[in-house]
Formats: sequence, C-alpha cells, structure tokens
Amino acid sequence: MRFFIFHKGYKVVIFNYLSHQNLKAIPKMFNPETYITRREKLKQKISDGIILLLGNVDSPMNYADNTYPFRQDSSFLYFCGLDFQKLALVIDVESGEDIIFGDDIQIEDIIWMGPQIALKEKAEKVGIKKTAPYKNLHTVIEKAISSGRKVHFLPPYRAENKLLLNDLSGISVSKLKAYASLELIKAIVGLRSVKEVQEIEEIRQACMVGYQMHVTAMKMAKVGTWEQTIAGTIEGIANAAGGMVSFPVILSQNGETLHNHDHSKILQEGRLLLVDAGAELGSHYASDYTRTVPVGGKFTQQQREIYEIVLAANNRGRELTQPGSTYLSIHLAAAEVIASGLKSLGLMKGDIKEAVKNGAHALFMPHGLGHMLGLDVHDMEDLGQIYVGYDDETRPVDQFGTAYLRMGRKLHPGFVITNEPGIYFIPALIEKWKAENINTDFINFDRLERYLDFGGIRLEDDILVTETGSEIIGNRIPITPDEVEDAMN
Repeated sequence: MRFFIFHKGYKVVIFNYLSHQNLKAIPKMFNPETYITRREKLKQKISDGIILLLGNVDSPMNYADNTYPFRQDSSFLYFCGLDFQKLALVIDVESGEDIIFGDDIQIEDIIWMGPQIALKEKAEKVGIKKTAPYKNLHTVIEKAISSGRKVHFLPPYRAENKLLLNDLSGISVSKLKAYASLELIKAIVGLRSVKEVQEIEEIRQACMVGYQMHVTAMKMAKVGTWEQTIAGTIEGIANAAGGMVSFPVILSQNGETLHNHDHSKILQEGRLLLVDAGAELGSHYASDYTRTVPVGGKFTQQQREIYEIVLAANNRGRELTQPGSTYLSIHLAAAEVIASGLKSLGLMKGDIKEAVKNGAHALFMPHGLGHMLGLDVHDMEDLGQIYVGYDDETRPVDQFGTAYLRMGRKLHPGFVITNEPGIYFIPALIEKWKAENINTDFINFDRLERYLDFGGIRLEDDILVTETGSEIIGNRIPITPDEVEDAMN
C-alpha cells in the first residue's frame, strides 16, 4: 500500500510504514527479560538506597484537556518500557524489589479513551510483579527519607515532575538539579551508551523512515515551492510511520542559521535548501539526518566547490570513527579537512594545523561534529551533556566552535553517533571577526564578499561504532553532488 501526495504537478510518494516490504511494525516494548536484565544491571551499579524513576504526564497545550502529544521519559522507557502517563518506578537496591506506582482506569477513562490495560497487566509485561496506587509513592519516599536511606533521582526537565519531586522530597525546585544523584546519572549513561542489538535494529528502522523523508524533500525542492509545504510533508511521513519527528524540522534556504525553524520562504533559483530532520518511531528510537540540495536540481560551480569540502569532511570523520578514538580528535581532523579545502579556494591561508588550533575554522563551522543518538535524538542529554559526551580523560575545549562539541569522549563498540560537519557563511559573524581582527593570519576576509549570500551546507549521517571500525546505519541518503542531482531530477 502507498499514499500519494500531489503538489504543483509532481508526485511525492509516501510509503505506508507498516505496509512497505522493507519495513515492519515496531513494537512498543521489548520482551520482559530485556527490562528485568536492565534493572538488574542498574542495581549492581548503585551502592545503596532506592532509585526513583518518574514517568511523564500529559502537558496542556493551551488548556488542561487539550494536551501536547504524550512523550514518555526515555530513562523510564529504558528500564520500564511502559509508554503511559502518570507512572513511577521505584527500585529498592538492597531488597531488589521493583514497584510500579500508578492508578487503574475509571469509567470516565473508558468513556473518553476506550478500554484500557490494567496496571497489574502493564507491570507484568515488563517483568514487575508489584504495583501500588500512585498516591502511595509519597508514603514510600517519605519513609525512605525519614529512615536515612538515599533516594536516587535524575535531574527533572519537565515542570510537572519538578513540582512532584519538590512535593516528595521537600527540596526546592531551584535546587533539584544539584541534588540529583550523580551516581545514578553515571550508571544510566554507562548502560544506555552501548546500544543492544535490538536497539540498533530500532534505530535502523528509524533511519529507513528518515531516508524517505529526505528523498521526498529533495524531489520537492523546486523553484517557487513554499518551505512549509516541504516541512509539513516530511513531518507527515514520520507521523505516518507510527511515531513523529525526532525534533522540530530544520528546513530553510537560509542554511547559515544553524537551527532555522522558520519555513516561511519561497524557494528561489540559485539558493541551497538545507534540511535537518529525522523520525522517531513508536518505540521512540530516533534518526537524525541532514542534506543540502540546490533549489531546482543543479549545483552552481561555487556551490559544488563548497559542497565537496563538506562531503570530504563527512567521509573523513566516518573513516576515523573507531573504538578507542576520541570524537574530539575526529572533530578536529574534520575541521582540518574543511580548513584545507577552504585554503585551496583562497578563503583561508597559513598553516592548516595552526589555523584549527587557533579556532579559525570555526568562522565557517561554529559547532561540533556530532552527538549521541538513541531513545533521544540528543541521547541522554537531559541527564547532563557533560556526562554523556565527555569522560575523565576527555574534557570540553573552551574555544569558540569546539566548545559546542557535544560528543568528545572515547568511542566504544555499540555507540551510535551523528557525523555532521558543515560550512556556513554567516554575515554577522564574518563582520564581527573582520572588525575585531580575529584570526586574520588564517582568513582572507576580502575574498569572502562574494559568499555573503551563499547560505550554508551541512551533511549528516548516523553512525554505528563497531568492533573494528564504524558503519553508516541503513542505506545512505544520496550525498554526492551527482547522486543529489539525480535524485532531484
């Protein structure tokens, strides 16, 4: 089965996710043993006390009964797998007991939402035998605190859970992050960083949907097309696959704005369209891709020259990605490819290694090479990006551009990361550096004048670190200039 969308005389094919022969329905949960094993591993990493993992609740959009689409907390999903509102998991490290707190359905729930699964049945599906009413959570936490036991909780990011933790613990909302358990954070980062085989398969499926999104965007990038039409169409592909987009679609012919969510422009001849978008499945595993294409289907010579440099940096980054290497070193190697390419065009000058050491490349790539990917598109960054992207050996670099590198730590087999170098011509940043004489030994500012309306190019793939190296997950979206032009035409 296929769905077709007709737009301005050409046809965009959106494959039905459940019917396409290469795709399969994604289960909401893995088998019970998966969650039992994960919880046992977590208990072994925590010294004592109880672990409190809060699920999310519905958040109102503009009034209480009109809510945003529900999105469960990812760490709760990882250890519990239950994709339902208003649940909490308590794990007793000493006794080994796991308890799910929640409320069973009422007749009103059935009237408005249809038959619901009983709490006990939900718990059994993830290997938990004991359940309790949600209100009893207060009693359990109060008893633990009064008896001097540690209560390990994660830094909350939702207002509702901040208020709940304040009520449960007595800790003011402004201090909750400081009291979050570093022991628990590090334990969860350690477990979730290395993806299981079944997780990699979920990500692979998300990448297949992402592939369809980007190829569709390429075919729609015609002169006169409204950006929002393309953004809405590819978001629909993600929704039709049983999930949603993994983050708000970044799509613009003003690609020099790194996170451009403005889709208001009409595509013009001679511009580049940058599309950064991914799919999140019903299981919540994500993909994240970026492609940049010429509006109308043909690169200009100037565009192709810059594009080839970004592509070379992307390919070099993937080649260097292997166990034992730090992603910081790979980021810097990709930066050297960019600086060398720009020097060949006369836009940069001097010694390439010195240029990168001084951060001169960051005028053109003021961001990092990539980040972790998994249940979150920026996997686990709610736990604290410093714990996810860095370790005791590799620390962040306090320099413009490289300071934005979200993932710098040593790589291990089973890591899933993004590889997304770019080159951007940001007029305001160029003007600032020129006025302040920043990195004048490495940049030919006078030659940048004809690039001020260029925009930007970013090329992003999703990468699995293997035992011997790395691989691009799924079929690679068309990426060479010739492949892109062929796909568009």
